[in-house]
Amino acid sequence: MTTGGLSRARGAAGNQSFIRDAMKSYILERGLKAGDPLPNEQELMAQLGVGRHPLREAMKALQAVGIIEIRHGYGTYVGEVNLQSLEDGLAFRMSQSMAGDLRDVQNVLEVRQAIEVGLADDVVAHFKQYGYDALEPIVQRMEAKAAEGQYFPDEDWAFHQALYEPLGNALVIDLLSVFWRTFAQVDARLPGARYTPADAAAWHRDLLNALESANPDTYAHSMKSHFNGIHTRLGE
Repeated sequence: MTTGGLSRARGAAGNQSFIRDAMKSYILERGLKAGDPLPNEQELMAQLGVGRHPLREAMKALQAVGIIEIRHGYGTYVGEVNLQSLEDGLAFRMSQSMAGDLRDVQNVLEVRQAIEVGLADDVVAHFKQYGYDALEPIVQRMEAKAAEGQYFPDEDWAFHQALYEPLGNALVIDLLSVFWRTFAQVDARLPGARYTPADAAAWHRDLLNALESANPDTYAHSMKSHFNGIHTRLGE
């Protein structure tokens, strides 16, 4: 391995793992960022000592997880990695789980709960300092829709997004959005009785009231109660 560069494959022309690792090393060692150009296909084949077919297959795999971006007619660039592959995999596993013991559905819900309850101290500290104005209108829209017997998925996500965006951890938002969307895909097919719009609105009003108490334990307890209500969808 040359310092900061790609090595020539010795007996590993068809080794997909080698090519993928070499490309990741190339990006990391040079400190490349999303949108930066990468060597063209001929240059990569020469530097790695691999054929066109294994290189293209490896590049497709890297593109699938967002590490690179292939712009046909323009070239190959460093990608902006996202969680789409995680979301697709979770959605498939949860759909499979619907025909069985619902374990994967429960697992996703438990991971989301662990994140949201675990962030109680940070959330309470932020809103205690900066106020609750961003949340009250969202809860009011929930209550208005609930009064008309309507569910409110957009407001539901907006509320949880508003809780965590101020913390400045984009990965938290990305993970929670994946868990939220994958659960939403199977929600209508879950065996347990669906909670009413009024129930859901009340949970979020309780969350806001608990947050305004500025007590992390009170807020964490309210968040757990919120998830206990969602667990009823699993027939628990």
